[in-house]
Amino acid sequence: MTDFISSTANPTEPDVLVERTSGGFFDHLIYVLRGNPITLIAFGMFAILVIAAIFGPLLAPYDPAVSNVSIALQAPSWQHWFGTDNLGRDVFSRVLIATRLDLLISVAAVALSFVIGSMLGAIAGYWGGWLDSILNRLFDTIMAFPLFVLAMGIVAALGNTVENIVYATAVINIPFYARLVRAEVNIRRDAGFALAAKLAGNSDIRVLAFHIYPNALPPMMVQVSLNLGWAILNAAGLSFIGLGVRPPTAEWGIMVAEGANFIVSGEWWLAVFPGLALMFAVFTFNLLGDGLRDLVDPRRRT
Repeated sequence: MTDFISSTANPTEPDVLVERTSGGFFDHLIYVLRGNPITLIAFGMFAILVIAAIFGPLLAPYDPAVSNVSIALQAPSWQHWFGTDNLGRDVFSRVLIATRLDLLISVAAVALSFVIGSMLGAIAGYWGGWLDSILNRLFDTIMAFPLFVLAMGIVAALGNTVENIVYATAVINIPFYARLVRAEVNIRRDAGFALAAKLAGNSDIRVLAFHIYPNALPPMMVQVSLNLGWAILNAAGLSFIGLGVRPPTAEWGIMVAEGANFIVSGEWWLAVFPGLALMFAVFTFNLLGDGLRDLVDPRRRT
């Protein structure tokens, strides 16, 4: 079955018809991965993170919470790939276990900010008026603060628990999605396809949800991938300064903070390996942006 769609999003530009073949999601996924090798590498790296997060407790060679002072501060070896810390805990096991917590904080915070921000932005961009003005002033107020400092204030006021770290990270990311969706919806609310949907008897909510909002998803996917990396860095930063997850919980930021005290004395592995894991995760999410955009872009379903 074959039909045609317009390849232009701007209603003022002439339409160019592109042949579209009906296919499933996995067919489109394979098409995207074949067209961009970097995307394939990014999804492979993301799969490594997911496997480590899900199966970390089964893959860890040692219990990350059990200490043994007789083997404290041992350098990397065949028995302990990333060495041991000052309490004799296996660093590799702790880095592996920490993947689940850091990934959970990042995904939960970004999902929360994505839902709230996109809803507020869509409302502001579609209906405009006084509601748009109030929401814009609210977003301006949030972005007037240095975002990490604002997250510090929220966590310090509510308490440094995992839930509050998620809330603080979500709050500072909401304006990014709201501003982006507002701009996309504002451009397309008077487009030909939106007016045609109204004439067909669709309500404003249905037009917004099923005809306009999907066109805002491609640029939002790039923002999601960037925010996932920022959320992990934010959680690690809060832990590094003592406002994040509390010891002895295995978390990359805590491990880097604890390892920084031993770099001068030569135990470099305590900070380097958690830092490399943090860098790997952020780099992975930065690479995922283009692939996620292509997956949800209606114009790429060719």
